[in-house]
Amino acid sequence: MTVSGTCSGSFQPLRELLARNLADGTDVGASLAVVHDGELVADLWGGEARPGVPWAEDTVVQVWSISKTMAALTVLVLADRGAIDLDAPVASCWPDFRRDDVLVRHLLSHTSGYAGWTEPLDVPGLLDLETSERMLAEQEPWWEPGTASGYHMISYGHLLDGLVRGATGVPLADQFRTLVAEPLGADFHLGVPEAVLPRCADLVPPTESSLDIAALPEGNFLVPTIVNPVLDVASLCHTPEWRSVSVAGANGHGNARGIACAQSVVSHGGEVGGVRLLSRETRERAFEVQADGTDLVLLVPLTWGIGYALPNAVSAPAVPDGRVLWWTGWGGSIVVNDLDRRTTFAYAMNRMVDHFTSSPRTDEYVRTAFDCLEGRA
Repeated sequence: MTVSGTCSGSFQPLRELLARNLADGTDVGASLAVVHDGELVADLWGGEARPGVPWAEDTVVQVWSISKTMAALTVLVLADRGAIDLDAPVASCWPDFRRDDVLVRHLLSHTSGYAGWTEPLDVPGLLDLETSERMLAEQEPWWEPGTASGYHMISYGHLLDGLVRGATGVPLADQFRTLVAEPLGADFHLGVPEAVLPRCADLVPPTESSLDIAALPEGNFLVPTIVNPVLDVASLCHTPEWRSVSVAGANGHGNARGIACAQSVVSHGGEVGGVRLLSRETRERAFEVQADGTDLVLLVPLTWGIGYALPNAVSAPAVPDGRVLWWTGWGGSIVVNDLDRRTTFAYAMNRMVDHFTSSPRTDEYVRTAFDCLEGRA
């Protein structure tokens, strides 16, 4: 199986791993990228975007919760510029938000208690951002804000869009494009423009899941999060109606290069390629632990900073220790920002597997990339 793109010699094992996974069907179409010390040292892709359509250099794909890292980065940039206060009540920016004890950093760290919608919501309602955001603003939290994390699986982007729209008068997707994507030359989209739609790869849904609904404890928050509304990959995620709206918690589209180019500003001291987006003070705030324990939605141990997860050997065994800010997407995509090594690694693919926070395929890519970096591969 041919793998296109370039990589420095030390990252040849990463190319070989992608080739093997494409050849045996572990991957259908995928991309890998590594930015190290300001240079794109690995930029690889291969396979099929759709049946009979090769994965090209500019193919983009829905990467699920990697979208959250783009939304969070946008809010951090706005905070750095004084437009948003991370410690202020959400209601100070978003007048419709009824609770005054929910802080901006609670939204960013999944500790706000707004993990989903209390009232019934269908997909058209979800895509009506102002209506579905107002529903969140008017409801009560599911637990006491700031006391624990409960993964804001879909609501994350709505909450941050309501916050950003209230603080600046401009939607989150537009702020991301002008503050982050365009200055850094990142091919990533919170809401796919019409001109980019032909470049979208189709997702291949996972064929199995380790999630046993019947075994979940009574009163769990996972079920109400994933069924209100149900997002069916095969019937929904390939439609222009879904792709074109910015559901910034779930439906961002990009490739590994685009992810790494955007997120490398985090791993490179707030500045990459001559573009400075974050001060040292704001970057350090991302490492402030907001929750450390069993997540109330995903029911696995997670450690949350402000906007990013921190290393946790149980839920993410391949993510390196140290000053690392990372997160992953349902099915396997991942971004790892290692500030000590000035390195960002990203993986984006279309064949989804049973993956919430880790899985063997993604873990092998992460380990191989960092082994290559350290000369151990």
